[in-house]
Amino acid sequence: MLKYPIWALLLFFCFSATPVGGVQFIVPHQVGGFVLGEPIEKFKDLVDLSSRMNVRYREYLYEVETKPLKNFKSGLIAVGNCADPGKIIRIKLKYADSSKAFFNELLKRYKARFGPPAEYKGDPFRIFIVWKWRFIDEHQNQINLMLQHNIEDENEKVGNAVKMTFMNQVEKEENCFLEKKRRTDTLEKKDDDAEKVPILITDWDPLIPK
Repeated sequence: MLKYPIWALLLFFCFSATPVGGVQFIVPHQVGGFVLGEPIEKFKDLVDLSSRMNVRYREYLYEVETKPLKNFKSGLIAVGNCADPGKIIRIKLKYADSSKAFFNELLKRYKARFGPPAEYKGDPFRIFIVWKWRFIDEHQNQINLMLQHNIEDENEKVGNAVKMTFMNQVEKEENCFLEKKRRTDTLEKKDDDAEKVPILITDWDPLIPK
């Protein structure tokens, strides 16, 4: 006979911080020395601030290139440009080792730390391999993590790479940008309307050069 009712056991497994099997998975916030949500100024020694460039089609974000980092070949750090200017929103880093063996070892260690991926995002032929995890931290922040491997698809970056994104902060930045644009468009429309005065002239000939 069960010592506790079924409903109590179900609640325990739903809200227990430790998954079944005793393995505690973590919610990632940092990689390569960078931390999501922190000011980019805190990492000015790790990035080239002069490389700043707005993200195409996402003017509410800008990116800066990383300086040489140990075990990483290159990287781009996306930063908020509207709601929380200067806050790190996305971290994209390319590993120095581009081999499939290195990727397989990374994937094994990612799974050990974060649990099974939420979905596969690569191509069906496994030429461009992408595994994706989704997390919600203790502050209800949504964080997406992607690990990818590519050595053949010329349309994608070659090698092994990691991308971690503060999803709810991306949405916050986008909403801020759209609201500012709406206000600007409204003001410009009002200015245009103010310049539209009734035209009372009936004879235009004297006003036009001959």
